[in-house]
Amino acid sequence: MPADESSAARGADRSRATAAIRRALTPPLLAGPLPVGPGPLAGLALRSRPATGSRRPPAPRGGARSSGKPPRPRRGSGMRRTYERARRAWDRPLTAYYLILGAGLLITVLGLVMVYSASMIKALELARPSTYFFRKQFLAAVIGAGLMLLASRMPVKLHRALAYPLLMGTVFLMVLVQVPGIGMSVNGNQNWIYLGGPFQLQPSEFGKLALVLWGADLLARKQDKRLLAQWKHMLVPLVPVAFMLLGLIMLGGDMGTAIILTAILFGLLWLAGAPTRLFAGVLAFAGLIGFLLIKTSPNRMSRLGCIGASEPGPGDSCWQAVHGIYALASGGWFGSGLGASVEKWGQLPEPHTDFIFAITGEELGLAGTLSVLALFAALGYAGIRVAGRTEDPFVRYAAGGVTTWITAQAVINIGAVLGLLPIAGVPLPLFSYGGSALLPTMFAVGLMIAFAREDPAARAALAMRRPGVRWKTMRRRVMKRPSGER
Repeated sequence: MPADESSAARGADRSRATAAIRRALTPPLLAGPLPVGPGPLAGLALRSRPATGSRRPPAPRGGARSSGKPPRPRRGSGMRRTYERARRAWDRPLTAYYLILGAGLLITVLGLVMVYSASMIKALELARPSTYFFRKQFLAAVIGAGLMLLASRMPVKLHRALAYPLLMGTVFLMVLVQVPGIGMSVNGNQNWIYLGGPFQLQPSEFGKLALVLWGADLLARKQDKRLLAQWKHMLVPLVPVAFMLLGLIMLGGDMGTAIILTAILFGLLWLAGAPTRLFAGVLAFAGLIGFLLIKTSPNRMSRLGCIGASEPGPGDSCWQAVHGIYALASGGWFGSGLGASVEKWGQLPEPHTDFIFAITGEELGLAGTLSVLALFAALGYAGIRVAGRTEDPFVRYAAGGVTTWITAQAVINIGAVLGLLPIAGVPLPLFSYGGSALLPTMFAVGLMIAFAREDPAARAALAMRRPGVRWKTMRRRVMKRPSGER
């Protein structure tokens, strides 16, 4: 063969081999398996396509290698699944019931521990045993637990029946406070009745519960008669009776409790759907009265001037507010330890009552104070949920009133300790020392538990948790199965 022809033949063979290689390396263009046998492309065919003729699986996206392991879940899917589970658990019928019961009991138990820790030095200063205030608070907590259990088991009709007797009894006791020889003054406030021995009673604390129950019953009856659309029926007699209670309280000089009653009144009017102009008018009138009461009292003006104070000031007028900040600042993240507070050794006045939150911050640190705030937030959310999901107007007004009461009092107390609000002299609900404040508050928590149990879905869920009902239901399901089913 001549040289030209041999070179041309070799070029043609090379072109055909190149085309075959391209077809072998391009899977979509392969119509079937290449023939396996002797030839220059036999090894290439074996490497490019399997002998069975099955198509190669597509490569994973993103350049990942297939190792035979199951694909990993996408980033964030676990968090989304956890969020969905938490949301479903949050929407269960018994969520509000467990939140109210758990948060109320935890706040009370933690309050007992902090009352014991904060009041030891004060009791020793008064020549009393170190457990003096703790024993009184523990007794009040036991009685309050009985009241909470009783209130949680009472039907709604019985709660409504207690509204008028409780209101009249509270007004009678608040009048007795002003009678010389019966009423007594504590820290400049004439709001106490001496019961004998170490026990005293503050009727104004029961006035909060009386206003909630009576106001809720009044507004519910007027709503049933469709009278709340008229402003005179919305205001009368709710606002005059509330102002009568405020007047009896202010006769003793206790403006802190008067502020809480005013918040309860506004909460009831808001839930009743008061028009904006009417609501603003009542708010402006109450604000004007409060301004006059503060302006005419040097003590209240000095408290107003201690907001945000960092020094005790002239004559140590801001001593309590400043040392409350010192206690919180020295606590750090996790506190100095339970019982290791320094400010309770005579530096901070009222460490076991109005400023117990400051001692909590000093001994338990930021973690302890945030835990207390989280418990109050859970209690407030549960109350709003009960008020928002019920169809009974009395339950809605009463649950909203109790939630306003506890939330407003907690905000005022904690705001004063933080230096953001003036010192109003109100205790931290369920937490501070004081049986007169603890008893009606625990009854109010029991009232909320009863309302949470009255929800139809919660009632059905509680019924299913009973062993007898569950066994009967399972037995009924088994009896309904076909005979051939296993």
